[in-house]
Amino acid sequence: MPAVIISNGGGREYPGNLTPFVTVTCIVAAMGGLIFGYDIGISGGVTSMDPFLEKFFPSVYRKKNSDKTVNQYCQYDSQTLTMFTSSLYLAALLSSLVASTITRRFGRKLSMLFGGLLFLVGALINGFAQRVWMLIVGRILLGFGIGFANQSVPLYLSEMAPYRYRGALNIVFQLSITVGILVANVLNYFFAKIKGGWGWRLSLGGAMVPALIITIGSLVLPDTPNSMIERGDRDQAKAQLKRVRGVDDVEDEFNDLVAASEASSLVEHPWKNLLQRKYRPHLTMAVLIPFFQQLTGINVIMFYAPVLFSSIGFKDDAALMSAVITGVVNVVATCVSIYGVDKWGRRVLFLEGGVQMLICQAIVAAAIGAKFGIDGNPGDLPKWYAIVVVLFICIYVAAFAWSWGPLGWLVPSEIFPLEIRSAAQSINVSVNMLFTFLIAQVFLQMLCHMKFGLFIFFAFFVLVMSFFIYFFLPETKGIPIEEMSQVWRSHPFWSRFVEHADAGVQMKGASKV
Repeated sequence: MPAVIISNGGGREYPGNLTPFVTVTCIVAAMGGLIFGYDIGISGGVTSMDPFLEKFFPSVYRKKNSDKTVNQYCQYDSQTLTMFTSSLYLAALLSSLVASTITRRFGRKLSMLFGGLLFLVGALINGFAQRVWMLIVGRILLGFGIGFANQSVPLYLSEMAPYRYRGALNIVFQLSITVGILVANVLNYFFAKIKGGWGWRLSLGGAMVPALIITIGSLVLPDTPNSMIERGDRDQAKAQLKRVRGVDDVEDEFNDLVAASEASSLVEHPWKNLLQRKYRPHLTMAVLIPFFQQLTGINVIMFYAPVLFSSIGFKDDAALMSAVITGVVNVVATCVSIYGVDKWGRRVLFLEGGVQMLICQAIVAAAIGAKFGIDGNPGDLPKWYAIVVVLFICIYVAAFAWSWGPLGWLVPSEIFPLEIRSAAQSINVSVNMLFTFLIAQVFLQMLCHMKFGLFIFFAFFVLVMSFFIYFFLPETKGIPIEEMSQVWRSHPFWSRFVEHADAGVQMKGASKV
């Protein structure tokens, strides 16, 4: 990576403060996570509401309410219902590839604006939907919006934040996702009680609120100094950097940003460049971290929480309330990550969270297996059993919320050199959405056929990903974003891929500015 100067102290230290300006800016930008979180929470809630199922998915409604002998694991198994949920993630995958070019050429702000507008239109269509095709078209537009927002917001936060606080400020994005999930769960709980059965319209149409927040926010936010330099506005970028850092002495950081941008401008094909040997560690992380994040099984809990709780014997109200409880845990545990990520480091949180999730998944699988067996007919469930299942699911959610949840977005966004940053972030978002789509597409069938073994399936991947983190992910805490290449050169495995001669090139580049 250009313009990196390696010192004995572990990297150059740039002066700067956590100013109120940058704090407010990052919080407003992170609200882009609300649209993603709200959708995750709302989709599982409305698909457990009888009026919604009766109108759009009558076969599921009949299976759920008429045939009491049906296997509980299979009552929601419907390809049309699955397409309603998962179509959004396929659209997000496609739009994130387009968003890469817009983010690189026109700045992070414009990409956020497109995301907010597309999500707004999708929410309107879903709120007024009369046919299944309207629901799916609305979901596709929501997906386009999420693809743009998830591509640009983490980059914006990593570039705007002072490196000492980058982890905490970036995780505000994940916090806003969890707040979106919680708000959606609470609204589902109350809207489901509306007489007349039209509460689901308010749930789906309510997505307009987070869409307006990110749309208006993108119009008032300043652009990042990195993005300004990338587009040739150096004087304005330097003034912006002084404002963001709260000090006048920004020469070292500014020169490193300029050198990185000059190297970036020489790259004509960033997508092709990603395949170069020296970017092997970056590409590996861009693919495997979001891949593993989805295979923790978290989306099974989050966007199917009410359906899942209903399937394991909770009444509809109880299922929605259980989803609210897990939503609260999600928000609180994410705050733990904000506190600890720049204090304890990324690896500690990743590994502790992995162990905690593994234990909880084994216990939940045993609990569900003991009561439901293979036939999926548990009879009457005692209250203590329900409490145990919800308790260990909450402990599992807490582990995810302070480890793989926020760090799955933070780490990829902070490790990419500027010349491949937009393209690599697009791969990160695309892989995330691809596996979210695939899991959403097959989850209800997997629940029907694998039954409680589904939790064992995800527990296996949690074990694998924990080993991956232990052996292959270097610690990135406290490293300036434009100096991140040093962590790869000092890593026992990745150093063989990163060219050591690159260090000399970078010091030469730094001396020219």
